Amino acid sequence: MLDRILDRTVSVTMVLLVFVVLGAVSIGRLPVSLIPDVDIPFVTVQVSAPDLSAREMDDVVVRPLRQSLVQINHLDDLSATSRDGSATITLTLEEGQDVDFFFIEVNERIDRAMPSLPDIPRPRVFKASATDIPAFYINITLKDDSGGDFMQMSDFARDVISKRIEQLDEVAMVDISGCTDREVLIVPDERKLESLGITLDEFESSISAANVSLSNLTIRDGEYHYSVKFRSFASSAEDIAEVYFRAGDRLLQIGDVAEVTQRPAERTGLARSDGKDAVVLAVVKQSEARMAELRRSISGQLEVFGRDYPDLEFTVTRDQTELLEYSISNLIVNIVVAIVLVCIVIFLFMKDFRSPLLVAAAIPVSLVISFFVLDLMGVTINIISLSGILLGVGMMVDNSIVLVDNITARWNKGEPLRSAVTEGTREVSGAMLSSVLTTCAVFIPLVFMNGLAGDIFFDQAVSITVVLLVAHTVTVMVIPVYYWALYRRFSSFRPSRLLAKMNFGAGMRLYDIIEDWFLRNKNWIVWSLPLASVAAAGVCLAFMEKEKLPPVTYTDTILNIDWNELVTIEENERRVASLEQLLEGRCSQLTALVGTQQFVLSHSGDQTIGESSLYIKCTDAEQLEETKVFLAEHIGRTWPLSVYGWSNSGNIFEMVFAEREPQLVARLRPTGDSGLQVRDVEEAVAAVRAAGPEWPIDEIQLKQDIVYVSDPALMSLYGVSFADLRQLLANALNGNTLFEIVQGNRSVPVVLGTDSGEIDRILSESFIEKKDDDGNTVRIPASALMRQTVDQDFKQIVSGGEGGYYPLALDIPGAEVPETMAAVEDAVRGGEDFDVSWSGAWFSNRELVRQMMMILLVAVLLLYLILASQFESLIQPLIILSEIVIDVGFSLAILWIFGVSINLMSLIGLVVISGIVINDSILKVDTINRLVAGGMEIGAAIHEAGHRRVKAILMTSITTVFSVLPFLSRGSMGNDLQYPMAIVIIVGMTIGTVVSIFFIPAVYSRIYAGRRR
Repeated sequence: MLDRILDRTVSVTMVLLVFVVLGAVSIGRLPVSLIPDVDIPFVTVQVSAPDLSAREMDDVVVRPLRQSLVQINHLDDLSATSRDGSATITLTLEEGQDVDFFFIEVNERIDRAMPSLPDIPRPRVFKASATDIPAFYINITLKDDSGGDFMQMSDFARDVISKRIEQLDEVAMVDISGCTDREVLIVPDERKLESLGITLDEFESSISAANVSLSNLTIRDGEYHYSVKFRSFASSAEDIAEVYFRAGDRLLQIGDVAEVTQRPAERTGLARSDGKDAVVLAVVKQSEARMAELRRSISGQLEVFGRDYPDLEFTVTRDQTELLEYSISNLIVNIVVAIVLVCIVIFLFMKDFRSPLLVAAAIPVSLVISFFVLDLMGVTINIISLSGILLGVGMMVDNSIVLVDNITARWNKGEPLRSAVTEGTREVSGAMLSSVLTTCAVFIPLVFMNGLAGDIFFDQAVSITVVLLVAHTVTVMVIPVYYWALYRRFSSFRPSRLLAKMNFGAGMRLYDIIEDWFLRNKNWIVWSLPLASVAAAGVCLAFMEKEKLPPVTYTDTILNIDWNELVTIEENERRVASLEQLLEGRCSQLTALVGTQQFVLSHSGDQTIGESSLYIKCTDAEQLEETKVFLAEHIGRTWPLSVYGWSNSGNIFEMVFAEREPQLVARLRPTGDSGLQVRDVEEAVAAVRAAGPEWPIDEIQLKQDIVYVSDPALMSLYGVSFADLRQLLANALNGNTLFEIVQGNRSVPVVLGTDSGEIDRILSESFIEKKDDDGNTVRIPASALMRQTVDQDFKQIVSGGEGGYYPLALDIPGAEVPETMAAVEDAVRGGEDFDVSWSGAWFSNRELVRQMMMILLVAVLLLYLILASQFESLIQPLIILSEIVIDVGFSLAILWIFGVSINLMSLIGLVVISGIVINDSILKVDTINRLVAGGMEIGAAIHEAGHRRVKAILMTSITTVFSVLPFLSRGSMGNDLQYPMAIVIIVGMTIGTVVSIFFIPAVYSRIYAGRRR
């Protein structure tokens, strides 16, 4: 077939252009995202019950839910955290299961458990999704000189700005926080009510009568049908003040006996941007929208806002499109740099400008056509698929180099050019196809990795496979045609005068000397080197640090602070403001979320009124680290009771891969029936601290509650119920919401209370009013019915499928984990109050290493089967695969020396080199077999094969190494992720080249010495 198409250059060119055009179109069509679209196996259940404490929440709400949810099939883990007024239950699905079905079953289980729960809103269920992460946040603040009112700006942001942004096609929703709410407060004059003989209950009924609503009423008028509505006139504070009620024979208005005012509702949380009060909008994109289009639409809309509303300032923060554009543009630059470096190497070795031009031109052509195939397969452009393409750049030219070098060599030996092209292609096509298949084979097991890792790296495996297969097709079908077209007018190969001066004669003589030494010492080298490599690999696997992913460079972070004190929202804001002042000049942007937040989705986590999160954006990673050290010292010195930590700003990559637990977590589970008690936990933690004073153990987070203890005997005497006491406290604390009135598209609560909720006045100045037998009003002082005391309890209560436990986090080096576990178990079980179970990242990381080792073994087995089929031998594949043992040992040792951990990327690097490093050995052994089959002695065949293939082996190895060199620059997410894999590939290819050239022939000679094939 090849001989027939050599003279059809135009036809080949036209067919090639068709695929190039299709590839160019596909590049514009392919979706662009940070990582592949994957299902995240987590479901979160959020429970809201404002009247329940953390312990009550755990006992009466979380426990029934937990007992119901733990029965779900394929549930891997369940963790519940109860706080005052809320609880969060996180369910982890077994890897490989369908998240959608799991989500449905969780909802069904909650519906079944609802009858056993108190009267609370139905728990909300959220399925973790890539689209949950906001594309960016928009902070809206008043300009310094605007003199505007924040409440008006808050209403405007909620009613106008967010609605206009939601109208954009690329926006799914706009979540909002930091708004100020309104309330209508009614403060009765108790003296006037007493003089009129009106109790507080009667007054409350008079107010409630002003809010009348009818529903589901209809009226028929002949053949027409109408709905009936009753419009209440109470729609403002003034309306409520003018409501009439009867007091005996008198007709009064509410305003005559009470003060009715509309005011900002008491805030439990707020947002700040660069030191100013702000409203924060979280913009969530449509799942099918492209990030770039969303960014353009939002930028255009903000420009319009800037012109239309000059008193407002809009600041975009936590921009996911920035991270995406930077990471992908960095990878594209790396691809271009790799292509340039590869082309330079080819020109230097080929000694003319025509044949390297063929190899260099094959790179972009193969890449463009590969995008067409990826588009057909539904693979998106992301940092995973682009890194796979970058790896493929170095590998795709290997076959082109080998083919051009072989054709040129046959032509130089006097063979006619046409025969050299056809026979040279036929000679190496089998070995080239085998090398492509072996490279692709090592990526097949990666697809079968459990869970998210397998889903994520499916794109990398597919992209590398597609690139290599397309490049192989271009090499075999296109390069020979253009080689014939370029050189058919020449009688012989004519190297460039400049490049012809480069002589490899000295290098070949050095090669013969080293090869002779290996052949002379083959009896001990063929055993000692693999055994030493196995020992080195075993030591490295045992003692190197293990983690899920390598450290990634960020220029922003989130400081999460729990003051661990009973601070008000005002004090919380004051402390955050002091931190903002300290950071002036150190950061480019600050956003603070103080106290509880109003987001519908849990963008800020489950913060309480005594917690805050501070988003910090710096110009570079070094400045960020300095800022973190500075803040840690200041917080520890100024607020020693506070508990704080750092988290990466939310992005989809962190959502998928972030470690959700410390290195080691000891779950202290009480053995008795009393449950978790503060004193018992304090004693257990003290015992652990004594066992390991150097271990970093956080303080137990406790809270103090004010407890009102009633006197049941006196309550019965005066005819007072617990509902009366509760209403008394609600009125005193402005928590008695009577009803809600509608103002525009907002609901404003109408609250009956007092103008002060100070603790020391609640008992001394509060009364319960009751009618005696004669109809007279009797005022019973609250201090006679109950007393005030203080109780201490856990701020949050954690439970799992096995029940409640106290999570003791131990963030220690992985090598110390086994010893630490034994010490903690001895310390805790000595008190006989607790059992200990374990969880943490250490266990998942060990499982990851075990899984990757199994994948490596499967990959090696696949390689053996492919090589055995090619060479029709059961021994020669073992000769070639012996190289993998040496490469893995050296690669792990170099990683350890460079301080790189064993992680997912470095382990994938080991799998990758297992496939690509043996390609050179395949060529070498194949050439030796051909020469030996032609009658040459093994020693001479080894030297001759080396002379024929050493240049091609060096070129293919150098081009592969150069293709990953750009990853060593680091500084971006894409480069940081690929850095460990780049080191493994560089070391593996460097050592592998030496092994292929010298060690493999020595093993071949040791096995086949004294006999002919």
